[in-house]
Amino acid sequence: MTDFLYQPKDANGPVFKAPWEATAFGLVIALHKSEAFTWPEWASYLTAAIESAQAQGDADIGDTYYEHWLAALEAIAQDKKLTAVSELLQRKEQWKSAYLNTPHGQAVELNAGV
Repeated sequence: MTDFLYQPKDANGPVFKAPWEATAFGLVIALHKSEAFTWPEWASYLTAAIESAQAQGDADIGDTYYEHWLAALEAIAQDKKLTAVSELLQRKEQWKSAYLNTPHGQAVELNAGV
């Protein structure tokens, strides 16, 4: 098993509720470091994603934070042309299929959806 399948922890337990949250976080950091976008740009996308969710009834108690993070990542990636919408949709379907084809308790791997 590779390191990326393990969830980061601190003294209080897992830093992220699920490995996908850590992955989304890491992608944003890597894209920012590669200068795909500035931190103020990222902050504006994340703010917009949170505000949009709140307008749709999100209770804003912290349990959906990384869902907003992911929505902002998808939006900035599309706007900056880091990925095509069709590619993003295809990848989402691959992950959904991989999730549905992975036995409970096992790490989800993209090739399980192929």
